[in-house]
Amino acid sequence: MENLAEKISDSELEVMRLLWEAGTPLPISDIRIALHERKGWEPTTVKTLVNRLLSKEVIAQEKRKVFYYRPLLSQEEYKGWATHRLIDKLYRGSARSLVAALVHSDSLSDEDIRELRDFFRMEGEK
Repeated sequence: MENLAEKISDSELEVMRLLWEAGTPLPISDIRIALHERKGWEPTTVKTLVNRLLSKEVIAQEKRKVFYYRPLLSQEEYKGWATHRLIDKLYRGSARSLVAALVHSDSLSDEDIRELRDFFRMEGEK
């Protein structure tokens, strides 16, 4: 999974997000339309990104009347990889330092902090 996730560029991630949101295989025409609306991308740009993702083996295509595309990497797998990478890169592998930075930067509301405390309590009981 990690090797697949690290191959995805920011632009390719937009295609992946679209496929994850769809939850079902999409034809290239739907992908082109959605990314033109969201990003203003031309059809050739979208086709290039889809082809790159195919060659990286993070999406698959299936032939129906036209080709349909679906992710081979789940959003949860990608988020897990990205979170670990962020923690390693910015906090030298310390998730505790990440949480401390969030608390000290006022990024977490009091409610967020209460929910995290409850979460950690429940996890600690397992």
